[in-house]
Amino acid sequence: MPFISLLSLSVALKSIKPYHGFHLPINKDPSTLQYYTCIQMGTPPVKLDVVIDIRERFLWFECGNNYNSSTYKPLNCATKQCKIAKGTDCINCTNHPLKTGCTNNTCGVQPYNPFGEFFVSGDVGEDILSSTYITNGSSLVVSNTYIPSFISSCVYPDKFGIVGFLEGAKGKKGVLGLAMTSISLPSQLANKYKLHHKFALCLPSTSNEKGHNNGDLFVGADTYYFFPHLKASKILNYTPFVFNCHSTGPIFDNDPSTEYFIRLKSMKVDNQVVKFNSSLLSINKEGHGGTKLSTVIPYTKLHTSIYQPLVNYFVNKASVRKIKRVEAVAPFGACFDSRTINNSISGPDVPTIDLLLKGGVKWRIYGANSMVKVDKKNVLCLAFVDGGLEPTTPLATSIVIGGHQLEDHFLEFDLLSLKFGFTSSLLLRNSSCSHSSTTF
Repeated sequence: MPFISLLSLSVALKSIKPYHGFHLPINKDPSTLQYYTCIQMGTPPVKLDVVIDIRERFLWFECGNNYNSSTYKPLNCATKQCKIAKGTDCINCTNHPLKTGCTNNTCGVQPYNPFGEFFVSGDVGEDILSSTYITNGSSLVVSNTYIPSFISSCVYPDKFGIVGFLEGAKGKKGVLGLAMTSISLPSQLANKYKLHHKFALCLPSTSNEKGHNNGDLFVGADTYYFFPHLKASKILNYTPFVFNCHSTGPIFDNDPSTEYFIRLKSMKVDNQVVKFNSSLLSINKEGHGGTKLSTVIPYTKLHTSIYQPLVNYFVNKASVRKIKRVEAVAPFGACFDSRTINNSISGPDVPTIDLLLKGGVKWRIYGANSMVKVDKKNVLCLAFVDGGLEPTTPLATSIVIGGHQLEDHFLEFDLLSLKFGFTSSLLLRNSSCSHSSTTF
């Protein structure tokens, strides 16, 4: 079976001008389980590790006392760019020296910390965004990515008395937003360089604590090639994005949601349909219900009325396979003795979970994405979490598919055709989204 490589596109992007697409490597933090990449902002360029969030509407980052870019241009409250950014207020700098992130009459937005779950005001400005690939403590430029006048939000922590605004994501200094907005990274690059309005993710399942195992973020490319000469479109399944006319997430306004919803029609465990209140799979008139994707939530969260039946079906099917159930380990509801589980090319050999999606496509979740190893010896747990009974913020959505279930799949977000493309687990093809950085 041939080994699949995602490297051909990233290598090609090193020298192509004008840009046909952009590439950023993705790392996984071993402690927070967050996916992040390294960018550079400003002049002189400052390296920033930023969390990848497909829900966030824009790029925002901390710009403390050591950040003072000579190319930073704050956007005035009355500008067209401020309207595009949907600025919420006009910010002034009080009792602090004027600097990057602390200026007067500046367009303001409200960056949200998805881990501490709080907001703070941030300035909106234009500056140079570039990228450098970091490995083994040294720098290796993998592309000539240099984007002037990139719109982002600069948060000056000292202005608000907040140190370490992105508390919960250790060492990270911001969030790279990939939502369906006009100032997200994909939209800005597509408009600036006449690229395709799409991006693709390959989230790694292992961390880079040993200096390797990186995934990929591709922005604006039309075609992705796997080695040898296999188009990703040949192995991608597509389902349409679903429109939610109500805003979702941490900020609620009168605008439609900018998050990525898909239509889940039913679920199966080892080919047996899981029975639950199927109305929860639809988005109601208040915008509640349905299924969306998340790169920030580590494990898929389900409404209790869906979660409990899923666990019950899974446990019953596991018992048929002579898999021994053991005491649950929080936050998971079903755990098993790993010594009673065989291994396979797609991870632990456990009951498969099928998501039946609109368009007649099936997303099969194998053991590598359905199970997780916990700190307790010889224990594997079903990597799904009870999201509660009531549709409350931020879980007004019935099902939020988390990062663990997305790992080692090639995922395409087509913002023009409004469709979501996904492959089966790359493990089935003797590959993964974790590859050595030294091959770039």
